[in-house]
Amino acid sequence: MTQTFRTETDSMGDVNVPENALYQAQTQRAVDNFAFSKHTMPVSFIKALAYIKQSAALTNTQLGLLEGDIAQVIAEASQDIINGQHLDQFPIDVFQTGSGTSSNMNANEVIATLASKALGGDVSPNDHVNMGQSSNDVIPTAIQISTVLSVEKQLLPALEHLISTLSEKRIEVGKTVKTGRTHLMDAMPVTFDQELAGWQYQIDHAKCAIEHSLSAVRALAQGGTAVGTGINADPRFAAQFADNLSQLTKTSFTPSVNFFFNLSSQDAIVALSGQLKTAAVAIMKIANDLRWMNSGPLAGLGEIELQALQPGSSIMPGKVNPVIPEAAAMASAQVIGNDATITVAGQSGNFQLNVMLPVIAHNILESIDLLANSANALADKAIKTFTVREDNLNIALAKNPILVTALNPVIGYLKAAAIAKKAYKEGRAIIDVAEEETELDRETLERLLDPTALTKGGVANE
Repeated sequence: MTQTFRTETDSMGDVNVPENALYQAQTQRAVDNFAFSKHTMPVSFIKALAYIKQSAALTNTQLGLLEGDIAQVIAEASQDIINGQHLDQFPIDVFQTGSGTSSNMNANEVIATLASKALGGDVSPNDHVNMGQSSNDVIPTAIQISTVLSVEKQLLPALEHLISTLSEKRIEVGKTVKTGRTHLMDAMPVTFDQELAGWQYQIDHAKCAIEHSLSAVRALAQGGTAVGTGINADPRFAAQFADNLSQLTKTSFTPSVNFFFNLSSQDAIVALSGQLKTAAVAIMKIANDLRWMNSGPLAGLGEIELQALQPGSSIMPGKVNPVIPEAAAMASAQVIGNDATITVAGQSGNFQLNVMLPVIAHNILESIDLLANSANALADKAIKTFTVREDNLNIALAKNPILVTALNPVIGYLKAAAIAKKAYKEGRAIIDVAEEETELDRETLERLLDPTALTKGGVANE
């Protein structure tokens, strides 16, 4: 079907806009100019813009600056977007003007159109919806709001779920002893409880660091307007806006103590991204450990068996691969790459404005999504469901020549090294060689070389 158009006018002249579009001229100019990718701004970011417009309308009418009926229809239109309606009306590419002005005007225009229809009169995108605001404080604030809400609602619960799942798995399999490994080589034994506790602490450490970094993200840019001075915004606007927004979102936001900081830099987001990268590193470590432990089932380590989720090969029948750890590792790699992009973009604060805001928004929100989904998938489809192959573990433990380390205080390092080499060369259990090469009796050796006892540390003695 042939698409029909209507003519919209902005300060630069006339523009043809699709007849049924809720947006107006400036959005269409952005659609025409920015065809860099197939990535549009994240849904959570669009909803954050709607929260800003809703909170601003409420604030401006409380300050006596905006008529109550106009404020009401703006708030109602914004709520529709927050509820997930009209999201197809936000078509602008991530790679747009660095201030995100096009996305701000996109929100202003869509909300103005909806509000005008509801009011039966004219609601202006600039004079009403954008009252007391500038793209230069709206877009940084939208990044902050969407980041805080996504971390609180998605990421932190997912990390807590992974922590809880690890804790439960420790109870289930924790007493089982296995060969420890350093440099991928056999080392002294550890329990599953000890190994999984290391993973659990990694995730908990990352979660605490994310929570700490999030506190700076709550101090909003809104109120700084064009350059940080607050021009065209009531001096009371910022504090009242933050209070209204906090009530609407049911989480805590405050006005920044320095708007120049929030407009010209994205340091709070850069810092948070660094902590997301740390979480990604932790998830990748756990994912790779699971892959190694699951390797085989015959020619690998074969310490655990991950749940079989799908066929692993189009040519090798019966092959099953560790797909969830692999996917989580790839997601983690993407988060690490996103952090590099955010770091570079964070350096683009030229004088009073950062000019890479949309790509920062895209990357920080994608990282949050990826980490949350990875944590949930690892918890539910890998850690919760893996089984321990004690037969393989016991074989490896019995032949592990590094157990002789426990004899160092009794027979000395050099004698212990000679025993270890002989046991490895002859493929024999370390206890049998030690019985031949030392004056220690079998009972003493069994006590000194008991793998379970060795996981508890300390110094051996006769």
